[in-house]
Amino acid sequence: MEWEAEMGTVEATNLGVWLNNFGQDKKRTVTYHLTKEEGPPHNPRFTYRQQSLLENTMNIPIASILRGLGGKCVLDWALVFFQRKHICRSFLGVFSVSLAVVDTLLTLSVTAVHLQAEGHLLGLKLTRYHVCLLVQILGEVYSALQWPVVIVAGLDHFFSVTRRWQASSRLSLFGSGLLWILSALYVFLLSDFRPIMEEVFHIQIHQCWVFHTSQILHIATSLLLILGCVALHAGRLTLKHPPLKDQTTDQSRAHSRRSFVLQTLHIFLNTWALLLVILAVLLLLPVGIPAYLGLNGAWLCFLNSLLIAVVLCAVCPASQLGQGGGAVPPDSFCEWRFTLSPPSEDRARSHR
Repeated sequence: MEWEAEMGTVEATNLGVWLNNFGQDKKRTVTYHLTKEEGPPHNPRFTYRQQSLLENTMNIPIASILRGLGGKCVLDWALVFFQRKHICRSFLGVFSVSLAVVDTLLTLSVTAVHLQAEGHLLGLKLTRYHVCLLVQILGEVYSALQWPVVIVAGLDHFFSVTRRWQASSRLSLFGSGLLWILSALYVFLLSDFRPIMEEVFHIQIHQCWVFHTSQILHIATSLLLILGCVALHAGRLTLKHPPLKDQTTDQSRAHSRRSFVLQTLHIFLNTWALLLVILAVLLLLPVGIPAYLGLNGAWLCFLNSLLIAVVLCAVCPASQLGQGGGAVPPDSFCEWRFTLSPPSEDRARSHR
């Protein structure tokens, strides 16, 4: 990984050495130098790619960052406490605990460095440059975690609903730790991440450039589209012509599937309608979400309910749930209770 600097290219072969020198020499500290008055530096090496990168950042006061991180920690631990009875029964629950721990460590570290303005830890000289650096790095790690968490949680819910396999708490803990490690390695070794700092003395830093993310909106839109397509498919099956006598069973199953999907959609929308409206507003307005706030406990709770709805509509285990052969993953917000019609009632509805 290479870090471009004003005097040339500095190769970060030893991250510890690089962090120790970070902030001591202004000409070797940052990738892209910014000043409040001049904006992006005017030099031939400031390419269009760097300009587009800066357009995806926002300048936030450090005090606001600390308040945001503190509020995020309180929200994370409040949701962990609220779900304490079953939080270890799913991958998303275990990952929520790990996220709360990481957010707490980040908040305490950033607050300590900011208040001391200059200190030492394990031979590293820490300044306010490192406050902005930590926030940017963790923001990139959070962004890199979004889709892997969705995929792993979706598979976990699928196996739970179909009763094919049930992940243990230890396996979920191992998976969460592995995702954190792989995401951090991706940010440092494979991604094109470059830190952005102001070219001022570290004592004078009162604001940080942070990246904003739109992955939350992309993930929510994608999953909602999948949910809508599955619901339309279930409804289309019941709009066919009246069945023949030998097709009564198939038509009965189609009615049962449609009823199950409609109940699933009603339960999900009845709980998360307000948040869906907020996401729609964020999608329409050019408002960026800071990357260090993108991955939070509230988003994981919404994602848990949305993934459960998608899996239930796709698998539609109505008969399994009625016979006790299926299980709905734990959810503290949506009450997944279904009214399942007996087969005789389905057949009578099909003959009408």
